[in-house]
Amino acid sequence: MAVAQAFPRRVSRPGALEGPGQAPGAWPIRDEWALRLSGGSLGQGQACRLLNSAPPTSWQLSLVFEVVYALGRRSPAAWPAPLSLRRRLPRPQQALPGSRLGAQGWSQLSQRMGQKKKQAEAEQQQSPTDTTWMPSSKKSCLRPPLILGSQYSIYFSQSPKAHCARLGSEFFDQPAVSLARAFLGQVLVRRLGDGTELRGCIVETEAYVGPEDEAAHSRGGRQTPRNRSMFMKPGTLYVYLIYGMYFCMNVSSQGDGACVLLRALEPLGGLETMRQLRSTLRKGTISRALKDRELCSGPSKLCQALAIDKSFDQRDLAQDEAVWLERGSLEPSASAVVAAARIGIGCAGEWAQKPLRFYIRGSPWVSVVDKVAEQDTQA
Repeated sequence: MAVAQAFPRRVSRPGALEGPGQAPGAWPIRDEWALRLSGGSLGQGQACRLLNSAPPTSWQLSLVFEVVYALGRRSPAAWPAPLSLRRRLPRPQQALPGSRLGAQGWSQLSQRMGQKKKQAEAEQQQSPTDTTWMPSSKKSCLRPPLILGSQYSIYFSQSPKAHCARLGSEFFDQPAVSLARAFLGQVLVRRLGDGTELRGCIVETEAYVGPEDEAAHSRGGRQTPRNRSMFMKPGTLYVYLIYGMYFCMNVSSQGDGACVLLRALEPLGGLETMRQLRSTLRKGTISRALKDRELCSGPSKLCQALAIDKSFDQRDLAQDEAVWLERGSLEPSASAVVAAARIGIGCAGEWAQKPLRFYIRGSPWVSVVDKVAEQDTQA
């Protein structure tokens, strides 16, 4: 904080760095401190550039911290008042008034800075030319770039945290069946208006493959204002009302009229808020407290627990600020995924029996367990 107050940053302009002939708007006091901190070992233009350069190199930051340490970690108010640039600047052999360093101290400081500069340059030459970490195309997890080298001071950690963020549009751009499987194990995040984040791991989905699917709202290729989201780009939310009181949330996939229904979540964060939302929104007179496994064990239950309503229809799951998808820490193996018949589509003929519902075997948060399908999967 002391360094930031003593040396406020500014945007460099041509002609503002060359000493007595500075252009209007320059910072002579801060430029003089650059000279004084270097003990006169740098030329005036070099010293001015030393603090005006952006971003600073490690040896430049080291210089500032070394001087703060040498001055006894005094506050800026206790430092010697800078002279005007019109007066003669201190010579290298002169000690700064009020400082603890004599001529020999400044000479040693200058030598140490030169050694650190050479060391930093040698390390930079040995490091790869491109050290920026980029996520792979398979993992559409957007991470902040990790830049090593001279961008980080030797006084700070060289390995900043990089956390996995939301999944991008490329994740959703796949057929409905493969997307329904890929959803399992991923984390759905809902941010409320007060900043509270609700999190749940997806454990059950259903695939609706498009116009040929007799159970899909897009069967026969029909488009209505209600199902328009199914024909929008992959990753678009399709939220609709059932029985006049409950909502279901789908995500469009590759192919017109295809989507994936999110059926159940394993609650990971914000459980008490989910419980309050469920208690407020659920119908009936039941007053008992809901168990954790009852919070999101169904398509309408998870919408209640996450406060999802019709206003989320046609939102982009890859871009929206209130709801998004993050890659889970563990993805289920192929043997852990059960393929079973979908729920509540008895009137869809042969499509009612197709194994287009997918859930994680053994998960207590699944809405409906199909023992026969589990045995067939094991066989």
